[in-house]
Amino acid sequence: MSPVVVLVGPPGAGKTTVGRLLAERLGVDFHDTDVAIERAAGRSVSDIFVQDGEAHFRELERVEVVRSLAEERGVVALGGGAVMQETVATALREGDHRVAFLDVTIADAAGRVGFDASRPLLVVNPRAAWTRLMNARRPVYESLATVHVQTGGRTPEEVAEELLGALGLEP
Repeated sequence: MSPVVVLVGPPGAGKTTVGRLLAERLGVDFHDTDVAIERAAGRSVSDIFVQDGEAHFRELERVEVVRSLAEERGVVALGGGAVMQETVATALREGDHRVAFLDVTIADAAGRVGFDASRPLLVVNPRAAWTRLMNARRPVYESLATVHVQTGGRTPEEVAEELLGALGLEP
């Protein structure tokens, strides 16, 4: 068994909000890998980045994502950069997972999450950093995706309904 669906995409795409809604509609658990890392570490992702560095965070992330893909049975949301780790990308490809790429424009993302210190990779020149990250990540998101859904200008309910239909999932 594996997760019902794995959500990937940039910060502000709605992975957590849509993920919770999908899980509720499907009657399954919702698991956010960033939240799991924060609970295990007793610190925020931002604090881990600042205190221990990105490499340490990525190792924690790799371990948590691989565990989640093997053990979680509900809806799983990955942190935006998780797919850039080859181990994670391989686990998604080889595990035959349903992967939903939730896509969003920079304008919609900024309006949803803001670009502040809680987003460590976006602290300096957030719009340029977000664009740079998306230019690097988009091809990976697209290559892993079973379905690609635009979330900008849409309600979480609309996105969830599209995902349910596109993935052939029945609540």
